[in-house]
Order: sequence, then structure tokens, then C-alpha cells
Amino acid sequence: MLPNSLFNSTTNTKVSPSASSQLASSKFKPSINSVQFSRRVVLPLLISVAAVPLPDAESQKALLQEYLKRSKENKAKNDKERLDSYYKRNYQDYFGFIEGSLKDKDKDQLTESEKDILEWLRKNKE
Repeated sequence: MLPNSLFNSTTNTKVSPSASSQLASSKFKPSINSVQFSRRVVLPLLISVAAVPLPDAESQKALLQEYLKRSKENKAKNDKERLDSYYKRNYQDYFGFIEGSLKDKDKDQLTESEKDILEWLRKNKE
């Protein structure tokens, strides 16, 4: 990097800091044509959105009530799936590591948690 000047990589020339700021400011000024273009695009979109009839509040309320009912019915199932997915993503490697040390033990010597780990690994083999 050159100390007290900038290097323009497109032309391979040194550019003074004042020229650099003028160049940058000219590049980032919005043009009037682009503003007019965006207005031309946005106005018909706004008109078309305003022309669409909105559903009445009662039907929206009934739909929301139906969604709430379904979500309450499925909450336990969804929570269990989310928790199982979390365990599978985050504990598969650790439980696999633990499994290596448990293979030498008899089933009678295993603790309850070790038995649960082995059972979990058996169920979640990929």
C-alpha cells in the first residue's frame, strides 16, 4: 500500500486522496433517471395491491383460531421431534465415543444412564 496516496487498480495509477474522494462521490450519487424509473415501477404495483379485495375480519379470525387449535394439539409431538433432532445433531458423536468404553462391560455392570445411551444409539443409528 502506498502511504499518502491511493492506487487505482483498474488503471494501475496512483490517485491522490482528494481525487479518490471525488471519484467515489461521483460513483455513488443516485441518478434522477433511476429514481423516476423506480417510481414508475412502484406506482402500478401499489395500485394493483390496493385493488385486491381484503378478506373479512371474521374469516381471518376463524382461520387463526383453527391454526391455534392445531398448534396446541400438535405441541407435544412437535416438541418431542425438535428435542430428538437436537439430541441427534449434538450428542451423536459424544454418545458414540462413550459407546466405545461401554463395549467391554457386562450388561449387569452398566449404569442406568449407560443403558439409556446404548438404547439411544441403537435407535438412532444412521
